[in-house]
Amino acid sequence: MTPSEAHNSECPSERITDAEHAVMEALWDRPRQTAADVCEIVCTPRGWSLATVKTLLSRLVQKGVLAAEPDGRRFLYTPLIAREDYVGGESRRLVDRLFGGRAASLVAHLAENEALSEDDLDAIEALLKELRP
Repeated sequence: MTPSEAHNSECPSERITDAEHAVMEALWDRPRQTAADVCEIVCTPRGWSLATVKTLLSRLVQKGVLAAEPDGRRFLYTPLIAREDYVGGESRRLVDRLFGGRAASLVAHLAENEALSEDDLDAIEALLKELRP
C-alpha cells in the first residue's frame, strides 16, 4: 500500500498500543522520518531510548500501518493509515464496545458526568445544526 492510498485505509485489525500511538502521532505530524528523528520527538518526554523507538517502529511495520523505506544505512518511516481513518475506527470501536453502538449514549454519558464544557456543548450544537438539513 502506498501512502497516497493510506487516506482510504481502514483501522488496522491489530490494535495500536498507547506507546505505538505516540510514535504514529510523530509520523502523522511529519512523515518520512528516521528512528532517530522520531526519538527526538518522543524519547525525552516519555523517558524512552532509541532502542525502544526502533522496537515500536518495527511493530508498526509488522502491523501494516507504517512503511519502512531504505535510505542508505537507515530507514525512513511513513504512515500507511491516515490519522483521520485511525481516529474514526477507534471512535467507532469505543462507541460499539462501551455504548452499544450509540454515539448519543456517549455524549449523554459525557454530559451527565460534567466532562463537557460550555464550549464543547456549543461546538456539538453547531455541528448538529450543520448536519441537519
